[in-house]
Amino acid sequence: MPVIMLETVINADIETCFDLARSIDLHHFSTVQTGERAIAGKTSGLIGAGETVTWQATHFGIRQKLTSKITAYNRPFFFRDEQLRGAFRFIKHDHYFEPTESGTLMKDVFRFLSPLGILGRIIDATIMKRYLSGFLTKRNNVIKAIAASEKERKAFLL
Repeated sequence: MPVIMLETVINADIETCFDLARSIDLHHFSTVQTGERAIAGKTSGLIGAGETVTWQATHFGIRQKLTSKITAYNRPFFFRDEQLRGAFRFIKHDHYFEPTESGTLMKDVFRFLSPLGILGRIIDATIMKRYLSGFLTKRNNVIKAIAASEKERKAFLL
């Protein structure tokens, strides 16, 4: 199973980083390139333990829906979202937060598996891992930039 591991150092307190990472509105803002929007479940604000969200987006020219649920939650240190329905056979995204001297270390562990058996594994290794790494890195950079600006982060933490 492919695993993407990312670390992002953010110059903000752990609570701010944790909340920005679970902001539906920030996720929407950070994924304008795919037209991602929440269409069911929690559609704005901060998603929490046990809540679901259904996203609609266009990836690789195909409009898709993905429903995920927050299945583990320990504010402000950890939460997990898991795919309930969608194009992938499996997605689990663990979000870890550790306070540091300069702010917060945000760690992502993203595990996924495409359908289609051996063909899906080839696609995962040659296309999806790179695509999803870029997608998550871009999102983390938006979180980092917004966390650094008190004025901007307030818009996503109301």
